[in-house]
Amino acid sequence: MIRKSNVRNNRTKLYHKLINNKLVYNNKSLNRYKKDINQNLTNKSKEKLSKLADLKISINSIRNCELKKNATNLVFSDGNPYAQIMIIGEGPGANEDKEGKPFVGRAGKLLDKMLEAIKLDRKNVYISNVVNFRPPMNRKPTDVEIKRYLPFLVKHIELIKPKILLLLGSTALNALIGDEVVISKARGKWVNKKIGNVKPEIIASFHPAFLMRQPDQKKYAWEDLKMIRKKMSELKIKLND
Repeated sequence: MIRKSNVRNNRTKLYHKLINNKLVYNNKSLNRYKKDINQNLTNKSKEKLSKLADLKISINSIRNCELKKNATNLVFSDGNPYAQIMIIGEGPGANEDKEGKPFVGRAGKLLDKMLEAIKLDRKNVYISNVVNFRPPMNRKPTDVEIKRYLPFLVKHIELIKPKILLLLGSTALNALIGDEVVISKARGKWVNKKIGNVKPEIIASFHPAFLMRQPDQKKYAWEDLKMIRKKMSELKIKLND
């Protein structure tokens, strides 16, 4: 029989792993796990991958876009396209622009630690951003830019069909939910809203880049993570191996 004290100690260790900054400030880019998703695919799965590829081509075909003109690479997604948990960030930074993948810099390392704290990793989540090209000087995307990329984001969510949608930061929150409430008030609350033709359970939390600047806010992010883990149990979400 597992004692409650042991469970509590394990959770405390996970929390301390989350707030430990020693790994966060390593500038070395992350190595990605890449599962061979071409094995044993059903026709439905192949169709999904084909539609995602078409969406990527559509985004890369955008014309007269200042973001695209100043970027090195299109940053489309990372993770498992069959995952039931989808994460939306703001936009690519310098490392992401260089590698063409979201969350590969310092903020990405912290995101990985956050996921690890609730026994998740990039094999069982799917990650994208509100905009797919790096804003110059890592500035926030403008309202015009967000509006332009929003139809692509909605289509992306429709194709993934997540049961849980995690919005990291105010840009993702405002783009998909609205700007009536600030992130500090909206975080930690479940929202059931239809996005396109899907209706996931949505929760907002602080962006890892913000948590790096404001480490005292990590305790709130930890509460949000625990809510996600609980919701996973309620929805009987099975993790992909």
